[in-house]
Amino acid sequence: MEYPHKELTREIIAAAIVVHQELRTGLGEKFYERALCIEFAERGIHFDQQLQFPVHYKQRPLGSLIPDLVVEKCVIVDTKVVDSFTPAHEAQMLGYLNITGMDVALLLNFKTWPLGKKRVIRPGYPPSRNPFPDSSL
Repeated sequence: MEYPHKELTREIIAAAIVVHQELRTGLGEKFYERALCIEFAERGIHFDQQLQFPVHYKQRPLGSLIPDLVVEKCVIVDTKVVDSFTPAHEAQMLGYLNITGMDVALLLNFKTWPLGKKRVIRPGYPPSRNPFPDSSL
């Protein structure tokens, strides 16, 4: 199956597996998020943590979506510590993708062994708009 940013999502998953093997299960989501930041930095993978995306309705601000991590300005990464992914987790990622215009999100579950992982692809993929128009990415 073809999906967006295939190689980058593989690199992200590989980094998450290393974090999972080192920290094991039983910690809170933020510990895994912070460890992923360290792993990404060591691998030279650019990321933003807790980046805010404004949400508007009829040109009026409603607030902001704040994904855990945005990797290389094109993949949303959300860390979870849950028994299993639910439709609500996937729906949340679809909301992030719709607001940001990005095409792929990764859900990573650090409670399960092995690491739980799920790619969520924006409906209507292939690419739509670049949420970072001034970026060279």
